[in-house]
Amino acid sequence: MQDVNHMRRSSDRTGDPWHDFDLAAFGLIYGTITSLSVLMAMSAHPEAPFRMAAALFGSVLAVTLAKAFAEVIAAELERCADAQKKAFTDAWRHSRPTLVAANVPTGLILASGTGLLPTPAAIGLAQGFGILLLLVLGGRVGWIARRKFRSVLLGALFTGGIGLALSAMKYLMH
Repeated sequence: MQDVNHMRRSSDRTGDPWHDFDLAAFGLIYGTITSLSVLMAMSAHPEAPFRMAAALFGSVLAVTLAKAFAEVIAAELERCADAQKKAFTDAWRHSRPTLVAANVPTGLILASGTGLLPTPAAIGLAQGFGILLLLVLGGRVGWIARRKFRSVLLGALFTGGIGLALSAMKYLMH
């Protein structure tokens, strides 16, 4: 969390459309990989999409709360001091994008529960969203680091490859 706060202080990016996205990158990656992992563990053709959506969002929420709480408690133990309300607020602000990354997959699974999408299509679209988000995040890092197309491509392929590997594992397992 310290590096993220340093990034916030050290850059004046008023008007930069990527600013909020960049600040949310940690949580977006964390939430996307968690969502893809939960999807991987679910059956190939679940019969209860509403339960699946609740399990997906609930799992990401549990991981998010555990991360935020652990972050605050570990910092306070290191400082030998009581946790302040601001520490919890900062941890939540830093962790909130993790849940945002789970909203689209959860919404797609809910759509399958209402009959708008077949469940296998919803799962595939949810995985596709995760892969796409990881591709964009990896490409963004490549752009920030080098501002060269090759770096964007390598960053996107590396980060997106993680999502692709998780999605492929689901289909190999089921």
